[in-house]
Amino acid sequence: MKAVFTRPQALSDQATHYCPGCLHGIAHRLVAEALDELDLTERAVGVASVGCSVFTYNYFDCDFQQAAHGRAPAVATGIKRARPDSIVFTYQGDGDLASIGAAEAMHAASRGEKITVIFINNAIYGMTGGQMAPTTLEGQRTTTSPSGRDVSLTGHPLRMSEMLQGLPGVAYLARVSCHDVKHIRQAKQSVQKAFEVQREGLGFAMVELLSNCPTNWGMTPGESLKWLEENMIPYYPIGELKTPEAVTDHGE
Repeated sequence: MKAVFTRPQALSDQATHYCPGCLHGIAHRLVAEALDELDLTERAVGVASVGCSVFTYNYFDCDFQQAAHGRAPAVATGIKRARPDSIVFTYQGDGDLASIGAAEAMHAASRGEKITVIFINNAIYGMTGGQMAPTTLEGQRTTTSPSGRDVSLTGHPLRMSEMLQGLPGVAYLARVSCHDVKHIRQAKQSVQKAFEVQREGLGFAMVELLSNCPTNWGMTPGESLKWLEENMIPYYPIGELKTPEAVTDHGE
């Protein structure tokens, strides 16, 4: 029987540690497919963050470096400057990138570092027990905001993509979602564009992927996807925020 769906070569042949229904697995596949289809896998160097994705290096069949919490863009900067022919990407959650690593992300973008950032936003700290994150929505309940996030006390959720949008060093910026097939296909196009931007040496590129966290949201996988669509997307609107003309269109 002819195989019609196979594992990308850039992914390792092993099961992941992620909770059932988590979208990290889909995000991994999108990155791997982009690397394979653009023939970049042999040149790729990933930088793993701290959080649920801390073991990302186990799941990709390319070189990887572990970074301290929030420091992935700084580590990626060093690798890219030392090995400019490499395709360097970070894989970070919102607790890593938008909290302790906000300065690293902001300054790497401002300098126009030629790296690709894959930013998973599930509006919560996943690995450490479901605490409120910088991206937690107003009124959203977490273990540290059991009555819901009160913006008068903790401020408003950070829209990292909008914060980076105005920086001249940013060449490509998109926010996508992985909650259904249509949006997964759109997400793949953006991930490919982000790697193309780096391949062409155009500057900093980031794709923010809206994701779920069924375990810490206290929902079934299906309920969490619906909650993402109905609550996260209105606050974090999806689409391309910045794109250079030199990047090709992967329209379906």
